[in-house]
Amino acid sequence: MTWRPQYRSSKFRHVFGKAATKENCYDGVPITRSVQDNSFCAINPRFLAVITECAGGGAFLVLSVHHTGKVDPQQPRVSGHKGNVLDIKWNPFNDCCIASCSEDATVKVWEIPPHGVYKNITIPWKELQGHSRRVGLIEWHPTANNILFSTAYDYQIMIWNLDCPEPVIKNPVRTISHHPDVVLSLSFNTDGSLLATTCKDRKVRLMESRSGTLLRESNFKTHRASKVLILGNTKMLLTSGTSRYNDRQIALWDQDDLSAPLLEDNLDGSSGVIFPFYDPDTHMLYLAGKGDGNIRYYEISTEKPYIHFLTEYRSQLPQKGLGVMPKRGLDVSSCEVFRFYKLVTIKSLIEPLSMIVPRRSESYQEDLYPMTAGNKPALTAEEWLSGMDKGPVLMSLKPGSQIAESFSDMKAVGNSLENSLDTRRSQGRPGMLQLAYIQDQLEAKESKEDSSCKEDSSHTVDDRIQTHVTNGEDLTLCSPPRTENELRLKFHKQQEEIRRLRELLNHRDVRIKQLELEIKNIKNSQSQSSL
Repeated sequence: MTWRPQYRSSKFRHVFGKAATKENCYDGVPITRSVQDNSFCAINPRFLAVITECAGGGAFLVLSVHHTGKVDPQQPRVSGHKGNVLDIKWNPFNDCCIASCSEDATVKVWEIPPHGVYKNITIPWKELQGHSRRVGLIEWHPTANNILFSTAYDYQIMIWNLDCPEPVIKNPVRTISHHPDVVLSLSFNTDGSLLATTCKDRKVRLMESRSGTLLRESNFKTHRASKVLILGNTKMLLTSGTSRYNDRQIALWDQDDLSAPLLEDNLDGSSGVIFPFYDPDTHMLYLAGKGDGNIRYYEISTEKPYIHFLTEYRSQLPQKGLGVMPKRGLDVSSCEVFRFYKLVTIKSLIEPLSMIVPRRSESYQEDLYPMTAGNKPALTAEEWLSGMDKGPVLMSLKPGSQIAESFSDMKAVGNSLENSLDTRRSQGRPGMLQLAYIQDQLEAKESKEDSSCKEDSSHTVDDRIQTHVTNGEDLTLCSPPRTENELRLKFHKQQEEIRRLRELLNHRDVRIKQLELEIKNIKNSQSQSSL
């Protein structure tokens, strides 16, 4: 009987990390020197926010994702806290809304202008006052709109409802008091009905997120957990921490039984905290240590041995924190399945790092990008508080289904999420969205041709120039820039508009190629059937 090696088939076996070039990094960023075990940055498809080092209170920078290169030392900041900012998180359903927490025992929610921060912002949209000590961690609910969780050094977890007219909220919806010490991490399941926490007492707790009822608690002595992550709908939890011999270690737990872990794996003897990141679409787990230069990645399965090591990305630059781009902001044309933003303190640098699956085909890879959580809430705050639970509203990452969403974003930047009809249609029937979009465009074109017979054509051209070149501003109201700062603002607005138009053009080119291939396949199939 001959021996055969046991190979495990996986489409992610050869995933590799690709660091951005120097001109595509963010250079000269004064990253905070705080020793808090947080990410210190937050990213969405429009903005990058990073906590900075400053005197006389806390502040953070908000930069356009495409505004790479050297950052202006005088870049305006969001600076309304009286103490150091400890954590920031973007609202998953509004790319222009960000929450921050600070040593001044408050949580503040900010509205960012659609075109970026061009002057210091000091007045928040909402201020949440309820904690008695510094607030170290905040998390948005994954499916309910305007529900925010915060935890502080008073050992309390507070739930806030932002759907209220008061600018200062002093009474949380609910306070959870199960922890005897500082809460180190929070994690929700897919629909946000369960909340897992780790505490400084090194125990893992699982509770109902709405009522705060404690469901299960671990008493396992040999694994001291510091970070916890609910692995999507696998009904498993992953914790990172240390063993009894202070080796860095990860442990996998059954969600229904926290008496003992399903699996323990020692990593190394370093001292930095391990940050776990999980992608439920690809079932890939990424482990990045604070102060390390490498990132390990694994594949998760629901059967033994549960965790399958793939490989690791190595770098000489140590990371202080890591931000993650949401799936809707990835470059699907290059088979990018995950993107980190590394904070490199020793070089004042933020380095994008893309995880790419090597594929020869340049067409859209359906197996790599299933329907994923989009930027539309499944529930309102009142619905969630009344007892409803729903999974996330899914969206397709296929380029053809993104055109109408990008087009509606260009027309209605800053409008409420509920007013985007095209995007809602894409969630239910993404395959029909392109047809509807083409029909809308043809109707608009016909109406323009009819109106051109009645009106002067030069007037129509002027309207188009006004809409696209000036970002919707009236040309008669646009005065020439008088100062260098005004000139810089105009330049950034123009660059943002050019980027949007290029994205729209690229999406159209991709869709044209797809339609040409489909027509060719139909013709081939018809010719073969006739034979």
